[in-house]
Amino acid sequence: MIRDLAVLRSGHTKRISSWDRTGGNADALHIEQGETRALAEISGPGIIRHIWVTISCEDEFYLRKLLLRMYWDGMDSPSVEAPIGDFFGVGHAKVSSFSCCVLNMSANAGNDRHAAMNCYFPMPFGAGARIEVVNECETPVGAFYYYVDYDELGAPPVDQGRFHACWRRENPCDGWMPQSYWQGGPQHREVANQPNLSDKGNYLLLEATGRGHYVGCNLSVHNLYGGWWGEGDDMFMIDGAKWPPDMHGTGSEDYFSHAWGMQVQNAFIYNGVSYHKPGTFRNYNERITVYRYHIPDPVIFHESLRVSIEHGHANKRADDYSSVAYWYQTLPHKPFPPILPVEQRLPRPDMNLLPVDRVGPARVKLPKAR
Repeated sequence: MIRDLAVLRSGHTKRISSWDRTGGNADALHIEQGETRALAEISGPGIIRHIWVTISCEDEFYLRKLLLRMYWDGMDSPSVEAPIGDFFGVGHAKVSSFSCCVLNMSANAGNDRHAAMNCYFPMPFGAGARIEVVNECETPVGAFYYYVDYDELGAPPVDQGRFHACWRRENPCDGWMPQSYWQGGPQHREVANQPNLSDKGNYLLLEATGRGHYVGCNLSVHNLYGGWWGEGDDMFMIDGAKWPPDMHGTGSEDYFSHAWGMQVQNAFIYNGVSYHKPGTFRNYNERITVYRYHIPDPVIFHESLRVSIEHGHANKRADDYSSVAYWYQTLPHKPFPPILPVEQRLPRPDMNLLPVDRVGPARVKLPKAR
């Protein structure tokens, strides 16, 4: 916080980067196809303050195919595991210029493949840190530039949780909306008020055990229905399941601190839209990434936390959802679900509309293709 800038800190400021050790200007890593490269290996206690990367790779989907992993205090299980583009705040294997308090990207106009990416989440550790990147592209990474700026400390940080981030995807979500509603038919009033008194069918953003603070998420949606993808309530089950949940929201745009839909031109300090590609007829194939970071208002949990959001009111919609949740907690953490294989992480191609003469009451069946 700005108010703490004048407070004198202990420790020593350090940097690990991709600078050319020969003194030349080849200041980047080359990462072969299938290779795992360590970006930083730090012994002893410290706090990472800033990470910057920029990448040149011929693979169209490198932002989803490169995995970023981070390990704290000698743990075998990563505390951070996510495709690199999603980790830095933008989904769909694209880049976009946006800025908030903890993440940003900077890209030239018209360039949706290359950007500077920055992370300002503090990442404390007591007995070492390891940051690595895994290349699951079809080609080598020609150039991977990076900085890891950190404070080297004389003793482990006291009362500080370890930073975590986990990527998830449901492609598509398990929606029940009839095709006649999907095509704008007369049943919309009938299904609009269906009740949902459980979080069991929701899109799961985070499930954690231990003590910690949830500090937010980004959510990427590929609109496969057309129309407005939102109206899903957020639900927080803190330290055990119960109904109603400890925190119950009123709609997707409300959780992301917008209203009356998402205002797509706005990227704010704690919330907003980091990427938007308009859809075609009635918003079919719209792609969007929205974010909400709980920096002044982290969600405290002592034993466990389950964070979820409906995919459309009462989980009626079957859009393609993916997300990164960010939180701090004690170690060891609950192991993450296995990361999806690379072919299941790729952006989905455009949805083809069903012809009008196929409209009927049957449940929508969307393929589980990439």
